[in-house]
Amino acid sequence: MQKKLIKVDPSDNVAVALVNLTAGEKIAFEGEDILVLSDTKMKHKIAMKDFEVGDKIYMYGVIVGKASQKIAKGDVIATTNVKHESAKVTGKTDTIGWEVPNVDKWKDKTFMGYHRADGQVGTENVWLFFPLVFCENRNIEILKGIFEKELKKPKENDYQLLLRSLVNSETGANDVVAKSTEVDLFENIEVKFIQHQGGCGGIRQDSHSLAQLLAGYVNNPNVAGATVLSLGCQNLQISIFQDAMKAINPNSDKPVLIYDQQSIGTIEEMLSTVVKDSFAAIKEANKITRKPAPLSKLRIGLECGGSDGFSGISANPTLGVLSDKLVALGGTTILSEFPELCGVEQELVNRCIDDKDGQRFLDLMKWYEKTVVDAGSGFDMNPSPGNIKDGLITDAMKSAGASKKGGTSPIVGVYDYGEYINEPGFTLLCTPGNDVECTTAMVGSGANMVLFTTGLGTPTGNPIAPVVKVSSNTQLAQKMSDIIDFNTGEIITGDKSIEETADEMLEFIIKVASGEVKTKAAILNQNDFIPWKRGVSL
Repeated sequence: MQKKLIKVDPSDNVAVALVNLTAGEKIAFEGEDILVLSDTKMKHKIAMKDFEVGDKIYMYGVIVGKASQKIAKGDVIATTNVKHESAKVTGKTDTIGWEVPNVDKWKDKTFMGYHRADGQVGTENVWLFFPLVFCENRNIEILKGIFEKELKKPKENDYQLLLRSLVNSETGANDVVAKSTEVDLFENIEVKFIQHQGGCGGIRQDSHSLAQLLAGYVNNPNVAGATVLSLGCQNLQISIFQDAMKAINPNSDKPVLIYDQQSIGTIEEMLSTVVKDSFAAIKEANKITRKPAPLSKLRIGLECGGSDGFSGISANPTLGVLSDKLVALGGTTILSEFPELCGVEQELVNRCIDDKDGQRFLDLMKWYEKTVVDAGSGFDMNPSPGNIKDGLITDAMKSAGASKKGGTSPIVGVYDYGEYINEPGFTLLCTPGNDVECTTAMVGSGANMVLFTTGLGTPTGNPIAPVVKVSSNTQLAQKMSDIIDFNTGEIITGDKSIEETADEMLEFIIKVASGEVKTKAAILNQNDFIPWKRGVSL
């Protein structure tokens, strides 16, 4: 029988509704009968005590808000009676120990990956085309059409076939409408394309930041090589990009083909050269095949988007347990979305092995929040209408659940946006909470896969790294089965534990990393890429 209420932490003074509750019903919970005072939708919270104005509200064991008016025990908490509030943190107060999980069953497991000369291992083998400046987006689009048409004979999608059948019915044609198959010329290499709106016209710092990000994409183990287009006069000069690549990996031997339109002349002359050179390089990259690699070579970005009131109870804690297992195996996990760490800073600071990392984390958080406040907003504006509708009514509440993706392992490093992560262990990376900007950043910092939890559903993908969509509830997994890869909803119904769900997820991502399973985002060709223009994005 499914429970109706759950407290995430024993010290919490609110409980989460696991099912829809009706005003007037009594629920036996923790040794007492709770009278529900208002109709309460599942995922929302009800008060476990009487609150006076200004009383602090605790969930996940931390402050997530304060009462803006009186709230009676058993009543629902909402934006009308609760405001954002979080604990103030000034520095490290303790060192949190870690109970290392038993990973004996995983220590000899491997995945089939693409080994690079620098020791990194990719879960994909991609030849990447991108511009240094938005002026070259049209040429990238031309190249995309050329290469995709010839290297991958695309199948006609269902919508095109539907329209064809409608046209045939109007014209009386008898053509048989059948699905065509997709045929790849090369077995071991994919060709992907990035476009963006940067590289010139903004402040110079934006161009340097973009150069660092693009260099990270080239250095990512999922990339075999790249074709880069430059106009010539833009802020993001070729030399800036090359310096960024050398800073990340001075000994890299990856082939990177760079073309400058103003130096070459006509578009025809440039694109003809690009096509010939790139095709030869792609043929060579196709010779790289998958080979066994230990799980320590996995670098997993931990992301959430379209979160709901169950995300912090099912999907995110499952990622946390998986993160701890991977770290114990010598792998790397990355937690980012700094606006969604508001309210849990103390725990994260106390988990930092090096005190300097703890201070850097606080400094980055303070800087970020100041830029947002200076722009006339604040971290308290982070929850989206969808978040609020499904029970995440304050930023601290959203953050407390989001941080569960990071498990309990020690923090070995704190990185700023664009910095490349090489060390194994659990790390923090400064990024926005915005789904695509965050995913873009983690992959640019070296993630060869992203685990992405969602309670409401989102199609986000990435051009070079698999993005595994994890649902917090079974209803979403069934309703949006075309974008969800893995369901943790059975934790909510009590049919599975977080521990066993994490083990199932680890088995699943090994298959994805080995190329045995294609993510739904990849099937949909969802190749999202948005650089962060710092200080103007949440």
